[in-house]
Amino acid sequence: MTFPQFVYRNVVRNKRTYAAYFLSSAFSVLIFFVYALFIFHPNIKSGVTASLAVQLMIAAEIIMYVFSFMFVLYSVSTFLKSRKREFGILMMHGMTRGQLNRMVFLENMLIGIGAIIVGIGLGMLTGKLFLLIGSKMIGIDPLPFVLSSTVLILTIGAFLVLFFCISLFTTILLKVNKLIDLFQAGEKPKKEPKVSILLSLLSAILLITSYYLAATATMQSLLWRMLPVIGMTIVGTYFFFTQLSVFMTKLLQKNRSLFWKRTNLVTISSLAYRLKDNARMFFMVTIVSTVAFCAIGTLASMNVMNKQVEADYPAEISYLALDNSPMQKQNIQQIEKELKERNLTYTILQTPIKVVEVAKSTDKYPPEKLYLISFSDYKKIAKAADFEFTEKPIQGNKALSMLLSNMVIMSERTATYTLKQDQLKVNADKMTKHVVLSNATYQNAGLVVSDELYKKIKPAKINMFTGFYVDNMEKTAGISKNLVDNGMKFGSEGSPYAMTVSGTIYENQMSMFKMMLFVALLIGAVFFIAAGSFLYFRLYADLDYDRRLYLTITKVGLTDRELNRIVTRQLALLFFVPIVVAFVHSAFAFMALQSFYPISIAKEVLIVLAGFLIAQLIYFFAIRYRYLKNLRKSLI
Repeated sequence: MTFPQFVYRNVVRNKRTYAAYFLSSAFSVLIFFVYALFIFHPNIKSGVTASLAVQLMIAAEIIMYVFSFMFVLYSVSTFLKSRKREFGILMMHGMTRGQLNRMVFLENMLIGIGAIIVGIGLGMLTGKLFLLIGSKMIGIDPLPFVLSSTVLILTIGAFLVLFFCISLFTTILLKVNKLIDLFQAGEKPKKEPKVSILLSLLSAILLITSYYLAATATMQSLLWRMLPVIGMTIVGTYFFFTQLSVFMTKLLQKNRSLFWKRTNLVTISSLAYRLKDNARMFFMVTIVSTVAFCAIGTLASMNVMNKQVEADYPAEISYLALDNSPMQKQNIQQIEKELKERNLTYTILQTPIKVVEVAKSTDKYPPEKLYLISFSDYKKIAKAADFEFTEKPIQGNKALSMLLSNMVIMSERTATYTLKQDQLKVNADKMTKHVVLSNATYQNAGLVVSDELYKKIKPAKINMFTGFYVDNMEKTAGISKNLVDNGMKFGSEGSPYAMTVSGTIYENQMSMFKMMLFVALLIGAVFFIAAGSFLYFRLYADLDYDRRLYLTITKVGLTDRELNRIVTRQLALLFFVPIVVAFVHSAFAFMALQSFYPISIAKEVLIVLAGFLIAQLIYFFAIRYRYLKNLRKSLI
């Protein structure tokens, strides 16, 4: 048998251990390959949406490649630790240090090349489906499957370099101890896990503080709180698994009534050792899972966008004729014609808007002009948009500042404006509860004034607002493309009108978010599968030790039912402790994110977390079945 044949059979013989590592690597190659198919597709046309999609996928390629490097490095180091006894046997039979390094190098390259071949093969099978879904999400014509040499060279070259560097790096780091140490690596009694009460308290303080800051964050404070909260959460999580969790387990051991009950003696005793041994792995799984949950949950929460667009654009189509532009009649007729051609029922509301010049103001950013609308007209707009109107009429020189957007929570603005006309003073001390006009229709400050004050004011000019109110916002997408680009045209000097079409705006925004969600889902899937692989590696690295442990306990009367109970509890802790911690981290992250949205995103977030939990449960029961099967083989 030649040396390469020996290496090949060595890999095949350990296929159970290498399975998760191989499949996870192949999945990373698959995602990298299908992203490259899209990026280098010859039919990708220039445009904002398509170019943004390409940029996102290039970013995803880089993130995934860096993560794959870290994942492979960790996986290989785990395998080396679990194979010390095997290395001892080989060296006892005459294998040199150089041959051992060569064997490890060739094994890694063999698995890497196999993962590249399988990943690309699966990519060729699923590439057409990916291109169809991706092109639909970014709103371009369906892309045919085209396999270019650039895609193949990039994928093969990138991952050959990755596996070569990892293989070379591991041979340098491979430590060969004395033979006796290699033989006893899996049989040495584990040392009693030690914990620091100070570091345990530090972990609790850091996590509680970060949770509090996240839960109480506002739109103004979130930006400066973000980095400290992330830092405290990462450090707190590390010490939670290395110190606090072991400390809590030791407290359980002191509770005699619980510790000595049935099989708790075995479960809790080994729990402290497992937590300490697996602390770094738990930490990595938690952080990786949290990133995946937050990325996908954040983008999935964009499903509330339709409600926010409806709130930000009270009229499905807004048309503002600047200074009574003569084009007004012609353009409005065109809009009505297109609405009728689509068989859309609508109502029209026209409202004059007075533009006045400002002499001075106490506003932080004093405007030169103000857009004024009467309270009665504001009420008509709100009712036409089916908003719940509860505001009381304003009197005298009081005014309401126009709310610019519901997308973000805005603080109250208080300002006094002195108009050039008769030095009239207008006091704005509150904001409207609803958006009066879409922010594209005016670029200066807007006020809602009392009806009596509105009549007194002589404007510099009058703009005429025309609102078209349609039952189904989404069906207005694409209306009057010749008048408005991408659903929004701002009013400015030299322009005869301003206009918004909420259906087009919603369609563009949702196309972008769907595309981002699609990219995030694939990256999240890579992260989640890698997190599951970490657990798989750790579990099978301890399999020989667990076999000896349960074989010993079986000799003193452990039943099959008790074995199932102990193993299930230990596996449940191994699988769900990091996931539960990641859920808690994500929940507080979403609480902070909620400060940006007046509309609740709880439903979308719960759906994402529930989906991940179901996937983890399926993975848990599959691994539990295989693990129990392997354990029972040694107990027969």
